[in-house]
Amino acid sequence: MRAVLVVNPEATSTSSAGRDVLAHALASETELELVETRYRGHAADTGSRAAREDFDLVVVHGGDGTVNEVVNGMLCTDPTRAEKRPSLSVIPGGSANVFAGALGVPRDPLEATHRLLHAVERRRGRWLGLGRANGRWFTFNAGVGLDADVVAEVERLRDSGRRVTPWLYARAAMACYLSSIHCEPLLNVYIDGEDPVVGVHAAMISNADPWTYLGPRAVHTNPETSFDTGIGVFALRSMLPHAVSRHVAQMLRDRAKPHGKTLFRRANTGHVRVVCQEPLRVQVDGDSLGELSTIDFESVPNALHVVE
Repeated sequence: MRAVLVVNPEATSTSSAGRDVLAHALASETELELVETRYRGHAADTGSRAAREDFDLVVVHGGDGTVNEVVNGMLCTDPTRAEKRPSLSVIPGGSANVFAGALGVPRDPLEATHRLLHAVERRRGRWLGLGRANGRWFTFNAGVGLDADVVAEVERLRDSGRRVTPWLYARAAMACYLSSIHCEPLLNVYIDGEDPVVGVHAAMISNADPWTYLGPRAVHTNPETSFDTGIGVFALRSMLPHAVSRHVAQMLRDRAKPHGKTLFRRANTGHVRVVCQEPLRVQVDGDSLGELSTIDFESVPNALHVVE
């Protein structure tokens, strides 16, 4: 089995010692190539090359941003070669590791490596459905408005030297919420076969559950959504404190299904269009896509094979 290990040395939980242990373990079971990312887009370039050169497996040791880059690189190749694309596996190395968590991968890198070696030995894997936002693949979530503003603010703070932590995300979320609390709703949501949902403040699209993590706590927007279903929609009709606080409490409960008059929610949809009255920020898997006016979200079944 030919494998490439993609390591983001800047990720929150990666280290040279952990990289060496992981590489040594994988090299015992595969013909391994090690790539440490050196520039933005390096992970995507590596994923694309792995697909073109018929590697069997791409292992990502990094955060959700690195995973997203690799996936987009792998899937940008000729769709007629889908069956020949490499499988993907993830060893958590970031701050949130939402994709790995949704797959059930242990948070501890050593445990995750042990599990991966067993999966490689037994050729154990499965196909996952993914989402796309205007052609950009995402593995677990995307969003327009508030959550995308939070992502952009965290990226700004990270670039200024701040360490990314759950506390930093919480502070950024509160700041972005307070700045938007009196803004007019600028989004309309269109789902095939339904009347338009007009006057929405923020739209969050999920491809898996949980939607994200706040430290160790899972955050649920659409608990019915999984890699085997269509995408889910969670759209806020109100930004007033009593409404938002109620929905936040619902999102933090295990097995709860957020609901209420100030919330529009759908699960297992194939296509969602979000139209903004003015360009708003968009994020996929915690990476900012900039500001857009119209975003088409779609569910793509059996898009990616993972070894787990």
